[in-house]
Amino acid sequence: MKRLLLIIIITPIIYGCWPYSVSFVDKGSMPEEWKTFSLITLENNAPNTPLSYSTLISEKIKDGIQNNTRLLINSNSDSSEIIIEGNITNYSISPIALLEGDNASQNRLSISIKFDIFILKPEENLMTLTSTRFIDYDSNTDLGIVENELLEEVNDQIVQDVINKLLSNW
Repeated sequence: MKRLLLIIIITPIIYGCWPYSVSFVDKGSMPEEWKTFSLITLENNAPNTPLSYSTLISEKIKDGIQNNTRLLINSNSDSSEIIIEGNITNYSISPIALLEGDNASQNRLSISIKFDIFILKPEENLMTLTSTRFIDYDSNTDLGIVENELLEEVNDQIVQDVINKLLSNW
C-alpha cells in the first residue's frame, strides 16, 4: 500500500520535470529573422593605439560571431539583418600598484570600444554597447614583448561582450 501511494505521488512530479525535447543544437535566443551580419571596420579614435589594432579587433569580432552564433558574415551591409560599427575610444597604459618613490609594480592596459548595433529585422532597433576591458602586467616587462599576448586576452573579452549583447537583448 505504501509503495502504491509513493508511486502515485512521485509519478506526477517526475512527469512534470521531464524535458519535452532534448537537443544538443543551440538555437540561441536570437530572432529567426537574423541570418547575416555586417561589421564595418572599427574607427580608431584613441591615441597610442597600434596602427593595425582596428583591423585586428574587427576581424576577431567577425570570427567570434561566426564561430559562436548561427549568424553568417555578409560583406554587403545593405542586405544584412544586423550592422555593427564602432569606435575605439580608449587605448591606454597606466601604472597601478604604486610602491614608494612613485614606482609601479604593475601597469594596466585598458581598451574601450563603443559599438552601435543596428537591427533591421524583425523590427528596426539600435543597441549600443561600450566595452571597457583591461589587463594588468608586470611593469618590469617590456610592453613590446607582451603586447600581442595581452591584446589577445582583452580582445577575447570584448568579442564575448558583443556576442552577449546580441544574444541577451531579445
